Amino acid sequence: MTVNFNRRKFVLSGSAVLGIGFLLEACNNNQATTPKTANSSQWFKVAIALPGSSTDQAWNQSGYEGINQVRQKLCAEVAYVEQVAPADQTKALTDFARKGYNVVFAHGGQFDAAVKQVAAKFPNTFFVAVNGSVKGKNIAALRIDHLQVSYLCGIIAASMTKSNKLAYIAGQKFAATQEELRGFELGAKSIKPNIQITSTFTGDWNDVAKAKEATLTLIASGIDVIYQWLDNASAVVLQTASEKGVYAFGNTKDQLNIAPKAVLTSAVKRLDLAIVYLAELAKQQQIKGQIYTIGLEKPDILNLGKFGSMVPEQVKQKALNTKQEIIDKKIIFENCNEGGKDTRCVKKASV
Repeated sequence: MTVNFNRRKFVLSGSAVLGIGFLLEACNNNQATTPKTANSSQWFKVAIALPGSSTDQAWNQSGYEGINQVRQKLCAEVAYVEQVAPADQTKALTDFARKGYNVVFAHGGQFDAAVKQVAAKFPNTFFVAVNGSVKGKNIAALRIDHLQVSYLCGIIAASMTKSNKLAYIAGQKFAATQEELRGFELGAKSIKPNIQITSTFTGDWNDVAKAKEATLTLIASGIDVIYQWLDNASAVVLQTASEKGVYAFGNTKDQLNIAPKAVLTSAVKRLDLAIVYLAELAKQQQIKGQIYTIGLEKPDILNLGKFGSMVPEQVKQKALNTKQEIIDKKIIFENCNEGGKDTRCVKKASV
């Protein structure tokens, strides 16, 4: 059973204890590993704090699905809290640590400061900052190489635009969104060096009104391809693009079905599988205080989604061939300094 904490009270429901008992019985019937840590009689307990709704069909749902897969595959006791506001981040993480959860996932780079603050007070709990940039003795960051997949989307966008004006919309500006924007720019400019890319950050991953307003403003400026990374608000960007006859990209989930006339493809990020991967390392006591970055070399976790019917075969093949070149390290993204700013640049391996 998955326990859901109310985002204000963070109180464990009494019925959850029964659920844990049934879960253990089911695990034993399936001859699964008993949910205990390697050197402790405690249950292996994993929790996740979500900044948005667990049913957003995007980022937060992927985290929720991940914690449920941890329950099923690792026979763990799991819990989650959703719609955690910035002011409640420290409280949510602290509450899980006090309740004895072995691993606590903070599902978003916006939790980084709270993770560092709480981890220092609870050395026996391991914290994982999903999409984060922090690490420490009991802190790991789990990151998808957003730049790799957005580079492919940039190639597709530049191949499909008629106005030579592209846009990137995200909820907040932090390391992961900046990395994704950079990949989109690099990919697009590899096709059309003088193409224009505009970025905008709504300040809220779930505010539908803000997302629609930003989308309409961008379209009115002549932009005809939009790469979005939002949560609950992602659907309105895709639907607005469809209504206005421009193209867009899905993100995290394969979102082609939301707006099939607009979505060129999606940057599919299986955070659920990545969460299981790190939870398993933690259960085996092999997790380390480092940044774990997963790229296109693990296609079950990071990949392109289904292509829209409007994407020509040659554009599709260009993207897929480039993806293989990245996997084969014929195209490499290395650290560089451009315009006085640390970033990543493209390097083609010598043949």
